[in-house]
Amino acid sequence: MAEERLKILKAMNTITGKLSLKKFTQMVGLTQTQTLKHVQELAKTGFVKSVGQGYSITEKGKTALKMLNMVPKGMEFHFYTEIGRYTGLSAKSLKDFCELVKKIDATALEFHLYRKDFENWIKTVFNDEQLANEFTRIRESTPKGENLRNEILKATEPKYHKFEKILSQQE
Repeated sequence: MAEERLKILKAMNTITGKLSLKKFTQMVGLTQTQTLKHVQELAKTGFVKSVGQGYSITEKGKTALKMLNMVPKGMEFHFYTEIGRYTGLSAKSLKDFCELVKKIDATALEFHLYRKDFENWIKTVFNDEQLANEFTRIRESTPKGENLRNEILKATEPKYHKFEKILSQQE
């Protein structure tokens, strides 16, 4: 269910003008009944809004897309332990970022946090000032090691889990 709703959000995000329901359903690969059902649920959760006789994606919907989708090529977060020492690990989504934070050496987390790399990536790629400010708060409290890992996860995991949960909700 979340996958179908995410398809609908992706399609709505690319459309710049009016599109018939028939063409839109072909675009997302669902039946008209399925599409309407999912669009109505997305409207209830605030991801899309009614506009005239149709629907449009909202800022909340655009944010959900950013949090749940892969980032554009070249915008991945590459983890280093120091300048010139790449770990071989790169995050291609916020979910991916959280999974890597769980297993990467804490020296890489410290390296990036104190250079403001996390804050800059979040601002640039996700345009999420609130989450970037959380990284600023974490940095200013100067945690190290496992405490740092836990603080990062506490700030980031709720972001993508919230959107996944909402998209997966049954009517």
